[in-house]
Amino acid sequence: MKKPELLVTPKSVDHIKALIEAGADAFVIGEQKFGLRLAGEFSVNDVEQATTIIHEAGKKVYVAVNAIFHNDRLDDLDEYLKEMQRIGVDALLFGDPAVVMAVRELGITIPLHWNPETIATNWFQVNYWNERGAKRAVLARELSLDEVVEIKENAKAEIEVQIHGMTAMFQSKRSLLGNYFLYRGEVMEIENRKENKNMFLHDKERKNKYPIYEDLNGTHIFSPNDMCLIDELTDLFEAGIDSLKFDGVLQTEEYITTVTNCYRQAIDAYFDNGEDAYDEIKDELLEKIKEIQPAIRPLDTGFIYKETVY
Repeated sequence: MKKPELLVTPKSVDHIKALIEAGADAFVIGEQKFGLRLAGEFSVNDVEQATTIIHEAGKKVYVAVNAIFHNDRLDDLDEYLKEMQRIGVDALLFGDPAVVMAVRELGITIPLHWNPETIATNWFQVNYWNERGAKRAVLARELSLDEVVEIKENAKAEIEVQIHGMTAMFQSKRSLLGNYFLYRGEVMEIENRKENKNMFLHDKERKNKYPIYEDLNGTHIFSPNDMCLIDELTDLFEAGIDSLKFDGVLQTEEYITTVTNCYRQAIDAYFDNGEDAYDEIKDELLEKIKEIQPAIRPLDTGFIYKETVY
């Protein structure tokens, strides 16, 4: 049984060094002009520095180009892809088919990871995009365990599953926050909105608070809870899932580093010493995460154990 990759989202170049020490195997980085909902902003120079550090440690770097590309961004996308080819990153995350077309036209040889957010829901799609160059598929967070296992059993590409962090619920290309503040006669700089962690949509009926921010790609709304599968990994291990992702968007560097190390311990315990070793420490690891979990972000298991209704 192959040990799965532990994929994390660093907030800065310096943070990558701490995450390597914590046990991360791979990193998703990029900049908001090309990638969606990144934990940190990485310029081309930052990507180059990060890639050097990551490759020296024997780890992998994936760059997000999974934004929705309108015609006004395509020329910039071409130049960005050429830079990524020059730097030698290990994969490109994409959702928009425009990336596939650009990669073909430019002769880019970087492997592709298909990441269309909520619509990667069956193995027919996975195999379709695999035939068109996608080495890996990033599954939708709204799938149950049975659906994940079925996809893995029938997919020709690698499968990536999120195991911790926020789930994106909604994105609009419109500047909903900007329009709201303008309506109220207030001004708020766009670059500050993601950094303001106190911005929530309040649902009084459900008693939930949904984190919300706005960037160059529009407005993003997240789940009221954070997914946490630290004590529920056995089925994913047995299914042979290739990559387990911890999405650290809107979290601190310290939190991301600590949680990364917890998952490193869980994965190593299972694959190095057996299921019993993992069972012995998983509850302790869960408690460690709960101790540092923000009070406003309750933990749950996401959709993995929810029953699918057709």
